[in-house]
Amino acid sequence: MSEPARTPPSPGPKKAERTLEVEGTRAVGPGEDGRAALELRLSAYLRSGRARVVLTDNRRTMVSIRRGRGVVTFRVHHMFADAPPKVVRALARYAERNDAEASKVLRAYVEANDVRIRREDQPGRAVPCDTAGRYHDLREIFDDLNRRYFDGGIVASITWGRRMKRKRRRRSIKLGSYDFERRVIRVHPVLDAADVPRYYVAWVVYHEMLHEVCDIPIKDGRRIYHTPEFRRAEAAFEDYARAVLWERANVAKLLDR
Repeated sequence: MSEPARTPPSPGPKKAERTLEVEGTRAVGPGEDGRAALELRLSAYLRSGRARVVLTDNRRTMVSIRRGRGVVTFRVHHMFADAPPKVVRALARYAERNDAEASKVLRAYVEANDVRIRREDQPGRAVPCDTAGRYHDLREIFDDLNRRYFDGGIVASITWGRRMKRKRRRRSIKLGSYDFERRVIRVHPVLDAADVPRYYVAWVVYHEMLHEVCDIPIKDGRRIYHTPEFRRAEAAFEDYARAVLWERANVAKLLDR
């Protein structure tokens, strides 16, 4: 939790290339009383300024702090709403002094509450699964990869994303995503085309399947999804080199669809 992590970059795509990300970053309000109470508790520990709290369900950045006009804004995961006094004091110290010991306390608290970040066991609406594309069958690709690379251990469902008419030229495109809450892999329908090779669709699916089995460490208050270990596992895909080369040659075409 070093100083540069206080204002984290946007997790969204930044340029017109492959963006294979996980879903589930949204602002939430799990109890106004809890948010207001945390503001009061933090204000009591701050040496100057007033605390403002924004609770989120962000699974990338657990703590983000900004200052301005006498207000210290704490944008924190909702797990902090009922944090014990030791953790609240650590939040205040981290905001004001970037205290190393406070950083350790916060990291330990986040790691101890990992289940509240993923929320994999929470029920939700069933996700319709559309796997039979015109040119590529996602179920067939998924089952083949699951058998050959994961010993049948991946339990996620898979579906094509929503097929919507494009209104303007894209600057970026999310070709695949893994929803940790619902364990759903979504693949962008632009890949269901005659000129998109099966091995490339398989690589996108394989990448998303890795999210179910690879560790997600926490560094500087952020969850790291694409670790060096993840990248090594990704490169183990048999058509990795071909897929990378095809993507580089065809990303502009995908953006135009």
